[in-house]
Amino acid sequence: MSTIWSVDEHLEDILAAVRPLEPIELQLPDAQGCVLVEDVMVEVALPPFDNSSMDGYAVRVSDVEGASEEFPAVLTVVGDVAAGAGGLPGGRAVAPGEAARIMTGAPLPEGAEAVVPVEWTDGGTGGGPATAMRAHSDAPEGASGEVRVHRPVKPRAHVRARGSDVRPGDLALPAGSVVGPAQIGLLAAIGRASVKVRPRPRVVVLSTGSELAQPGEELTGGRIYDSNSFALTAAARDAGAIAYRVAAVADDAEALRATIEDQLIRADLVVTTGGVSVGAYDVVKEALSSVGHAPRDEEGYPDTEEDAPGPGVDFRRLAMQPGKPQGFGSIGPDHTPLLALPGNPVSSYVSFELFVRPAIRTLMGLDDVHRPTVRATLSVDEALSSPSGKRQFLRGRYDAEAGTVTPVGGPGSHLVAALAQADALIVLPEDMTSAEPGTETEVILLR
Repeated sequence: MSTIWSVDEHLEDILAAVRPLEPIELQLPDAQGCVLVEDVMVEVALPPFDNSSMDGYAVRVSDVEGASEEFPAVLTVVGDVAAGAGGLPGGRAVAPGEAARIMTGAPLPEGAEAVVPVEWTDGGTGGGPATAMRAHSDAPEGASGEVRVHRPVKPRAHVRARGSDVRPGDLALPAGSVVGPAQIGLLAAIGRASVKVRPRPRVVVLSTGSELAQPGEELTGGRIYDSNSFALTAAARDAGAIAYRVAAVADDAEALRATIEDQLIRADLVVTTGGVSVGAYDVVKEALSSVGHAPRDEEGYPDTEEDAPGPGVDFRRLAMQPGKPQGFGSIGPDHTPLLALPGNPVSSYVSFELFVRPAIRTLMGLDDVHRPTVRATLSVDEALSSPSGKRQFLRGRYDAEAGTVTPVGGPGSHLVAALAQADALIVLPEDMTSAEPGTETEVILLR
């Protein structure tokens, strides 16, 4: 009788065989979604100089002390400081009784101690409170003449201090960080054009089965639409991979073998779905049980040369429901990992979450490769049955506020509609044959 593997044993075997991809240097736009392999230190202060957080006037604090609309402080405007400028023309300072028009992001000129928002002034017009800064091109006289300030300011008011975000020598991002939009923004802001990362793994997903038609085609007798390859390709991308979907392959072992061999050039991981059970047309087992086995030397031991193909795929029965039939191994000259999943939609999706997603995250070089789990109270009207000796995974909806989880859909592994409603998997352990209402269970969060 063949060995029955536990879920944990199968996953442990997969993760022991999968290695993080080799690091490469990538330009920032290409590094999105990748994982840093080294700490990134700050070399340039952010902001790199004291600058204004408002459109207004750079002033000395003592010059506007006690200012009000009734008794405004009247200052001489000595020039404009625009964003991107180095300061006042000629490098002059703001002297007592003077002010400089300043734009958001512009460097604070020498001598100035704070910025008065333009709304607290007359905008240099001689009238009432201004609502906005007039454009220099429309009002060149606004850069000279006088401005009336209606409110006092404290030292450093509306000034972004040099290095108030990060300073040289600070840790910008630690190794292991995923490079997302905010991280790319920070890297660009501190002047980094490229970073050393592990690339996003390339995952090839293909379905098998002569009964599969592509969405958009007309269904003929006995055929169904291929949903697995679409769902698993999307799941691979959601996990962080670059995923390629291959059109369904018919039940022909040679065609499947040839298709997989053609795909190896662009694959760090291959995922198949369907054809791993014991039926007469389960061709994945036929095609892959011997493909890629390493050649033997004269004494019968596997050849260990670097260019020897992978040892092939091992097909197993797992103590789980759904997803009992599984396959795992490596194929081709680069020993590319291959995971063969069952064909029923729920079985394939659950198998992906339990086995493929952690493999993808391991290839990325992440430390935590698993979905988060919580403990929740089972919200059901009557007890749920579970097969003895098998770990059961039920689709569910998790209510974080109430701390409860409710099953959705029936137990059938073909019932794909409930997948769209579920945001969690309810885990019933091997020794639990009945889960009563109110039972505390482990819940794997999917979103």
